[in-house]
This record gives sequence, structure tokens and C-alpha cells, in this order.
Amino acid sequence: MSAPAPLAGAPPPARPIDDTASTQLVRLVRDVVSLSQPDPVAIARIPGTDDAVLGGELHRIPLTSLVRLWELLARNGRGAGLAVAAAAPLGTLATWDYLVTTGPTLAAALRAAQPYHRLVTAAAEGFALREDGGLTVEFRTTAGDPAVAAVINEYVLAYYLRRAREATGRAVTPAQVSFAGPAPREQSALVDAFGARRIEFGARADSITFAPDDAHAPLTRADPALAHLLRDHADLVLATARPIPGPLDAFRAALDAALDDGEPALPAVARRLATSPRTLQRRLAAHGTTWRQELDLARHERARALLAGGRTTAAVAERLGFTDDRALRKASRRWRGVSPTGLQHR
Repeated sequence: MSAPAPLAGAPPPARPIDDTASTQLVRLVRDVVSLSQPDPVAIARIPGTDDAVLGGELHRIPLTSLVRLWELLARNGRGAGLAVAAAAPLGTLATWDYLVTTGPTLAAALRAAQPYHRLVTAAAEGFALREDGGLTVEFRTTAGDPAVAAVINEYVLAYYLRRAREATGRAVTPAQVSFAGPAPREQSALVDAFGARRIEFGARADSITFAPDDAHAPLTRADPALAHLLRDHADLVLATARPIPGPLDAFRAALDAALDDGEPALPAVARRLATSPRTLQRRLAAHGTTWRQELDLARHERARALLAGGRTTAAVAERLGFTDDRALRKASRRWRGVSPTGLQHR
């Protein structure tokens, strides 16, 4: 069998939405989590999960927010991903759902849809197709926690089985279902959901394989004109969608403004955000960073720009709140191992 590889050619250039997910997918997972999450505050704390944000198709949610929702769901154990697929009838994921179900055959529809996978999730989430008579859909999540990855992959494979059944109008049974993770002690939920003749665990990759008769069966929604319109709409969405502001964007804007005004101190930035220094430090820690790290990064980027614009080392040091130009030289060597003069060329 041939190695799995994207069928759409070279990967597209990076875009601002590459590390984001669609509002439809985030809403789907959020709603399933809310059914089993006794603490709604835990969901509310996750950026981009409120109804106001999730109401627009052109809004994109940070992938970190989606992964956090999956982490909450994974507390329910294996089988939790199946509940997400069960809650996703055709149309739940909007344009993506119709792309993967509109075509002459299931294999043809998925091939045509593959370049638009970023409609639903981040670019780094791997989606590969392999054809060898039948059709294998392979998925690779970037979630690092094996328990979370297992739940995500349950959902993804169950999702493609559901869409295959909806698209063909047949009681499709996959030829094989493979999970990279270890076998759970209880497998009945997976067997019932997939009805597969074979479920493999500890596999090379997470994948679902459709038999040739199913992969090449005519689809009930075969409509070339509609498929063309859907691809045009998908192009428009990908070109115009924008990430929602991240949880640190307001802080970084306030820090930049403080640097502009020559007062890059924690109390000054906290005042701009109408909060206390202690609360601001707690918020930064919750997002895996610190005041010192953020200030250092902002100074580094600003120093490069100012030096490239012809400012002297002394002027840059004063502008960025260093005690003197020696402190700037020390920071420059820490950042890049060069003097401020060399920094502007890095």
C-alpha cells in the first residue's frame, strides 16, 4: 500500500488562521462538554467559547481553546469523542460538511475537499487520504496528551463514518478502523459505533478505511454545480476569516503603548488594563508566561526596529526603559549573542 500523502500538492503558505478552528467545530464540542461539565465556569474561562463570538462563520477561534474543550471532555474517558460525532448531523460544520458529501463518489468528494481542511480546523492537524482500491482517511492531531488525542481521534473517525453513511445513503461498515493509542479495557462502545469487522489498536496512525464498493458508490448529493459553488464559497471564507483577539492581545497592546510612552513598568501596564499588578501577573501565569518574559520579548522586537531606523544605542536604551546603554548591550547579547549594532541585522 502506498504511504499516505496529501493529494492536494504542496502545502499552502501560512496564514493568520492556521492556528485556529472554526466556530462551528468549537460550538459543537462546547455544547457536548456542557452536557457533562458540572462547572460551567470552566467553559466560560476558555477564550472564544461564548455565543457572541461563535455566531459568525468568519470568526476563527484559537486552536488552544478547542484543545482545552477536548481536555474537559476527555475527563469522561474513552467513548467521549463518539458523543461529539453523534451530536453532529449533516450541516453542523456548515461548508465543510457539504464539501465532503457533494461529489460523484465519496472518494472524489473527499479528494476535492481536502485542500479546504482549514475550513474546520488548524493547518497543522493532519488530514491525509490513501487510495488502494478502497479509501483510507487518516488523521493526526497535534494534541500532546494521549488521553485527549484518543478522544479527538474517536470523534474524527466517527465523523467521517457518519458523513459516508449520509452521503451514500448506505449502511456503510468500515473495512478497518485503526487507533494509534492502546486498547481500552472496554471496547463495546467503539464496536457498536463503528460496526467494524476489525478495530486495531497500537497502530501506526489513526485511520478509517472504506471498502471499494463504499468508496466509489455514487453519492445521493452528486451535484457538480453545487460543488463548484461550495468551493468558491470555501475560498472566500478562507480569504476573509480572521482570528478573534487572543487572551494576551490586549495586554501586549497595552505593553506596546507603555513602551511608546517610555514607561514599561508592571504597575503602568496594569493601570492601562484597569487591573492590579498582582492580578495581571496571575493572568499571565495562567497563559504560560510572565511579565519579565513578555517585557523582554517586546523590548527585543522594539530594539531591532529602532536600531534599524538609525537610533543610537543610548537613545534606544532610554526609550525602552533600560537603566543605561550597558544594560541594553547586556540584553542584546542575551537575546542574540551580539551587540546592539549586530542586533539590527538579525
